[in-house]
Amino acid sequence: MASNAPFPNLSPTVVLGAGAWGTALAIAIARNNHDVILWGRDPKQLALIAKDRENGRYIAGVAFPDSLRIEANLGKALHQAKHVLISVPSLAFVDCLSQVKQHIAATTPISWATKGLTPETGCFLHDTVLEILGDDHPLAIISGPSFAAEVAQDLPTAFTIASLDPVFATGLAGLLHRPTLRVYTTHDIIGVQIGGSIKNVLAIAAGISDGLGFGANARAALITRGLAESLHLSQKLGAQTDTLIGLAGLGDLILTCTDDQSRNRQLGLALASTNSVDAAIAQVGKTVEGMHAAREVLLRAKQINVEMPIVEQVCNILFEGHNPREAVQALLCREQKNTEIVRTEPSN
Repeated sequence: MASNAPFPNLSPTVVLGAGAWGTALAIAIARNNHDVILWGRDPKQLALIAKDRENGRYIAGVAFPDSLRIEANLGKALHQAKHVLISVPSLAFVDCLSQVKQHIAATTPISWATKGLTPETGCFLHDTVLEILGDDHPLAIISGPSFAAEVAQDLPTAFTIASLDPVFATGLAGLLHRPTLRVYTTHDIIGVQIGGSIKNVLAIAAGISDGLGFGANARAALITRGLAESLHLSQKLGAQTDTLIGLAGLGDLILTCTDDQSRNRQLGLALASTNSVDAAIAQVGKTVEGMHAAREVLLRAKQINVEMPIVEQVCNILFEGHNPREAVQALLCREQKNTEIVRTEPSN
C-alpha cells in the first residue's frame, strides 16, 4: 500500500459529497489553484450550485474558485480523477465505495473526511476500503479539529492527515496547505479514526448536559471522562496515546463538545429540550454522525471488553428510549472508584 516513488499530480481531485464538508474541502483545494470536481447525489442541488457558484444550503455566501467544477455524472467525474476525496456520511460510505470501484484505476489515491465506523460491523473505515477496493490504492484520512464553515471562510484551521503512505500524506498535505490552513501528518490511522468517531458521540452527551442546565463543571467532567474512554479503547486497539491527546483527539473533542456549530452538540441540546429523538433530529435538520457512530463505537468496545459508560448512556437515550436527565445523572452518580494519583517524594 505504501510507495517510495515520487507521488504523481493529485489534480484533478474529485470530491464526492456536496454537503458542508465536501464543499468546504473542495473550496480549500481549489483556492490553491488545483483543479477540483465536486459531485453530489442530488442532481437538482448540483444544478443550483453550478448556477449560483456557491452552496447556498450548506456554505452560503462563499463563492467558488474558478478551478472548482460541478459534475452530476459520477462516472464522468471519476474517469478524470487523479485523486478521490470522499466526504459522505458513514451510512453512505460503503455504497459510495462500491460505486467508486466501477470507475477508477487500481492505483488511484483515495482519501476521506468521513467520521465514524462501518455500520453494523464496527469496523474501521480503512478496513472497509481495503475490503472493497483492494490494497493497491494509497489511502489517507483527513480529520480535524475543524468546522466546515470556517474552512470555507478561510479562517485559521489545523488539519490532521493519517496515512501509512508517507509520500501520499505529504502530497495531500501540500494539496490543502495554505496560509490559513496548517496540516499535520501521522501514520496512526487507528488513533485518528477513534478520535473522529468518539468525539461526535461525546458532543451529544455534552449538549444534553448543557441543555439540561447541569453547568460547566458537568461539561468538563464529561469531556475529561470521555477522553479517558477514548484512551481505553485506543490502547486496546493499538493506537498511540499522543494521537488521542493531540489535534485529532482532544482538539477535535473540545471543538465539537463546546461550540454550537457542531450538529452533534445541537442534537444533544435538542434532546434535552424535547425528550424526543425524532423531534430532536428534525430540529437539527441535517445528518448527525454521532447518532450513527454511537452504536458502532459501543459494538466495537464490547467486542474487546472495554467499558464506555458515556457512549452506552448516549445509546440508551437514542435507541432505548431512556430519559436524558436520568441518563446524565446516572453517569455523574456512578459508583465511586479509586483513581491512581501520582505522588512525588519530598526532596531532602
